[in-house]
Order: sequence, then C-alpha cells, then structure tokens
Amino acid sequence: MTDTIQEVQETSFATMPISDKVQRAVADQGWEVPTPIQALAMPGLLDGDDVVGLAQTGSGKTAAFAIPLIESLDGKPRGVQALVLVPTRELASQAATEISSLSKYNPVRPVVLCGGVGIGPQIKALKSRSTSVVVGTPGRILDHLQRGTLRLNGVRYLVLDEADRMLDMGFAPDVGRILSHTPDERQTALFSATMPGEIRGMVKRHMRSPRYLTVKSEAPTVDTVEQVYYRMDGRDKTRALRALIDAEKDPVAIVFRRTKHGATKLHRQLEREGYKAALLHGGKSQSQRTKTLEGFSRGRTSILVATNVASRGLDIPNVSHVVNYDLPEDTETYVHRIGRTARAGKEGVAVTLVGEAEVRDFEKIRRSLPVEVRQSKLPLSA
Repeated sequence: MTDTIQEVQETSFATMPISDKVQRAVADQGWEVPTPIQALAMPGLLDGDDVVGLAQTGSGKTAAFAIPLIESLDGKPRGVQALVLVPTRELASQAATEISSLSKYNPVRPVVLCGGVGIGPQIKALKSRSTSVVVGTPGRILDHLQRGTLRLNGVRYLVLDEADRMLDMGFAPDVGRILSHTPDERQTALFSATMPGEIRGMVKRHMRSPRYLTVKSEAPTVDTVEQVYYRMDGRDKTRALRALIDAEKDPVAIVFRRTKHGATKLHRQLEREGYKAALLHGGKSQSQRTKTLEGFSRGRTSILVATNVASRGLDIPNVSHVVNYDLPEDTETYVHRIGRTARAGKEGVAVTLVGEAEVRDFEKIRRSLPVEVRQSKLPLSA
C-alpha cells in the first residue's frame, strides 16, 4: 500500500496514541503538529507495521521512527531491543540525541557504535544490562558482531535511515550481514530520499508487507531558498567570500569545499583575518566533530567551512547562508548542500561562486534545477 501526505487528515501529537511521558517530551520540544512524514509514518509504526518512507533530510523523520521505537521498548532489561542503522557518525549522534530527548521522562540511553573513536568504551557500554537501543554505522556494528561484543537476536525494532546513502557508500553487503543477525519477526522501518532498484530489492528480502509512504518533496530549491551565483576569476574566490560575509548582518554560514585540504586552507585564511570560523571534514574524530557542530549551533562560531560531510543529515537551525565555494559535483549534491539553510520554514540564501573554468559545469547544474538561479554582482569590499 502506498500513502501520500494528501491522504492524511490534519492531526496533532496530542491526539496520537503515545504515552503521557512521550507526550510531555514532545511538548517540551515545542511541537504541536507533526510534520508530513511523522503524520504518515507514526500510525503504522505504532501499530507494529513495517514502513518504507520516502522523505528528504530535514523532514522530521528521526522523530517519526524514534517515538514508536521508544514506545516499543519492554521495560525489563533483555539486551538490545532496537537497532538504528545510519550511514554516518553525525547522523548516529543526532538520532541518539533525539531518542534521548524524546524519552527524557523514562530515559533511554542509546549506545552509539561508530568508527573513528576507540572501541573499548563501546564494548564497556554494551555490557550494561540497561542497553536496549543501539545506534550506529554498518562498519562498526559489523565489527562488534564479529568480535562477539554485540548480539542482535533480541532486536524487535529495526530502522534503516538514509538507506540510499548507505548503498551509495558501499554498505549494502554489510547491511545484509547485519540483518541476518536479527530475528525474522522484527518490525522494520526504512527511510530514504530515493527508491532505486537496489533498495526495492532490500525491501523485498528483509521486510514484511510494508506500507509505502511518500511525502511529496517541498524542496528548499523551490520554496524558501534564494539562489544566486557570481562569476569571477577562480583566484578571487576568497576575496569574494569575505565581501559577501562582510555585507551581511550577523550571517550564519556553511561554506562548502570539495577537499579536506581546501577546507583546511580556507579555514586558516578566515581565522587569520579575524572571522569566527570552524572546520568540519571526514578526517576529524567524532569528538572533534561533535564539539565543532555544538559550537556552531550555539553561535560560538558563525562560519563553518566544510566538505560534503556536512551536506546531508545535519539539521542545524538558523543557518542563513550556504556558500558553494567549490562547485558541487552534481545536481543532487547541490540540492543537499543548499538544504542546510531555510530549515523549518525559515528563509535562506544559497550562493555559488563560479570560476571561469567552472562555467560549463555550473550551467549543467543550473539547467537541471526547477527554479531560476540568478546571477548577481558582488558587494563592494569594505
């Protein structure tokens, strides 16, 4: 069965069959009306159905699977009851944080299992009798299974989040091996931005008569992001970036570069010139990434120079500008990058700096977009 958001009547969290403690936690978040994917997915998941949800990042799908997950847990410690698989450390951290927040009145403390950090503390955490929820990336989850430090034979609730991205990153074999360690009678929720044939095959092999739910995209590329580009000599990009930042009042910006080296170089330049800038790329440890994102989210830094590791899965409020310092590789990357601004209905600006050697590639991206990306003139430097 396939549902779209048009088939869901207007509802509120208060009318949903969720416990008083979760209702209080939802109210503390300031949520009254569920997002489209929450309104579609939660009833089926709360009823114990398997669900396949087609929705973009930033759509509220973490809460859509986290609330039913919390409600599904048995209060008696019986090992790992729920497993959430995600493609990146950032997504794992965000999912664990949301599960903790939504279970604050009956605390669930998810164990996060990701690479890039020591395995010793993870093994110690898994030995705790209170461990009922595990959130992690496929590689590290499989590592624990092979070591015998993780058992999934008691899992009753399984989530595959950003499934298309997991496949893009080559995790399909690992996901299959992990699922073979879980019971056949478990409940499964799969969320993805797209539905390629490989995911349909995964659904057929590992899910039981799932409900297919589709939220028609209200992409920020159409609605709330103002998109502009500037033509220039490639050597002038740093000067152009400074002019753009200086022309705005208190901008909060993510600046994308293609490589770790390029991001590091630009970050150093900005810091030398007195800008409050932070750096995020795949070479950072998990603790470094968490500290960086926390500082940016709380306003300790106003510019985040990042590689594409920040283009998907990060839900940072109040980002006013996204700057494509380096041209994205393709249209999909462009869309995901600019989706970091204009979150939760706010407005935002997406800027692309186009060097002379990038004009042809940018025109390909520009022609494929459903809205106009207008050319503009750079503000005069102070």
